[in-house]
Amino acid sequence: MADRRGSRASVRMRTTAVAVVVVGIALLAGGVTLVALVRHSLRDAAESAAEGRVAALAAQIEAGGLPVAEPADGEDDDEPGDVVWQVTDAGGAVVRSSRPLAGPLPVRGTGEARLAGADHLYVVVAEDVTAGGRAYRVAAGASLEEVDASSAALVTPLAAGLPLVLLLVGATTWTVVGRALAPVERIRREVEEITGDRLDRRVPEPPSRDEIGRMARTMNGMLGRLQAARDRQRQFVADASHELRSPLAGIRQAAEVAHAHPRAMPEGKLAETVLEESARMQRLVEQMLLLTRADEGAAVRVRRDVDVDDLALAEARRVTRPGLTVGTSGIGGGRVSGDPAALAQVVRNLVDNAARHADSRIAVAVRRTGGTVELTVEDDGAGIPPEHREQVFERFVRLDEARARDAGGSGLGLAIVREIVAAHGGTVAVSDAKLGGARLTVRLPGG
Repeated sequence: MADRRGSRASVRMRTTAVAVVVVGIALLAGGVTLVALVRHSLRDAAESAAEGRVAALAAQIEAGGLPVAEPADGEDDDEPGDVVWQVTDAGGAVVRSSRPLAGPLPVRGTGEARLAGADHLYVVVAEDVTAGGRAYRVAAGASLEEVDASSAALVTPLAAGLPLVLLLVGATTWTVVGRALAPVERIRREVEEITGDRLDRRVPEPPSRDEIGRMARTMNGMLGRLQAARDRQRQFVADASHELRSPLAGIRQAAEVAHAHPRAMPEGKLAETVLEESARMQRLVEQMLLLTRADEGAAVRVRRDVDVDDLALAEARRVTRPGLTVGTSGIGGGRVSGDPAALAQVVRNLVDNAARHADSRIAVAVRRTGGTVELTVEDDGAGIPPEHREQVFERFVRLDEARARDAGGSGLGLAIVREIVAAHGGTVAVSDAKLGGARLTVRLPGG
């Protein structure tokens, strides 16, 4: 119990952990991307400001005059302002600047540099200008302090909010997964209580139509099939015990009479009784073994072409006897693919069944219709009432009339026929016979 609960908890824990990790990675990637985009946008704005100042200064120089030095944005003299500029000659000497700077701005073209007296970077833009025959370099720098400050201001709430979001995701996932697993736990507890003697119990089915609901309904269907199989097995064992008791009782009765009254029983009668009842018992055991193999899916051991008409003619000759006419005029060609021994058992059981219940005539016919081979065996007996026509294919079922007249029937013959025919992909059915009794029709896929 503890192991199962631990396993359930571990599934819940693993699911929550995976959700937190995935969401954490997604949020971290999104936060980094957001900060990078904001920083890039602000830096572009600062660079545009520097480029604008350089363009204005270059236009002023080209128009005929150097710019006048002025304080940069009213900042104090100890620290560069937000935007600083500088004009140098061809020799690198500073000829004009927004305020005295410690040397030329250290960038050619566009780049970032740290200016003397500043604790942050500047983005610097430089451009060469020629005016009055002299070459100048105009450079301007825009402070990135606001960029850094804005980025830091954005990082702080993201860093504080990420754990809170992950905590919320973890709690939500834990709760949702727990509720999702609750029906599974109820199903597990119920399954734990189900034993071979309690197959009538069913697991609770949640009202939802999701995977868990379908699993519960599937399990109940499986339990129903197991219960039906268990019931059939118990009934089979009970019926088999009852059927085996009869020949054993006959043998024992004959032996007791022979032992108590040796001269009361004709000579050889005991041996005859033992042989007859043991043969009956052997047939019953063989038929039960055949049904067991059919239940295990072994009714068809080999597959080869089988001529059903040859099997029908052989069985018709076997049961022909004085007082019983066997009609074979309806036997035509019919070949199927299947197990020869199993199909021979089908024909034999049908013919034996008809011979036991016939008054004086039976008829066997084989014909091919389209892609199907049809075998029919009918008799002129009392027939089978419509309400019992499905029942006769159940195991150990013999109708009252059959029990009264049956000489050795086990009630398994037609059950074996149905199992073997089904294993070959065919069908068997009962209808009224033209002779007046019952007609059994087997349809098999043609070979």
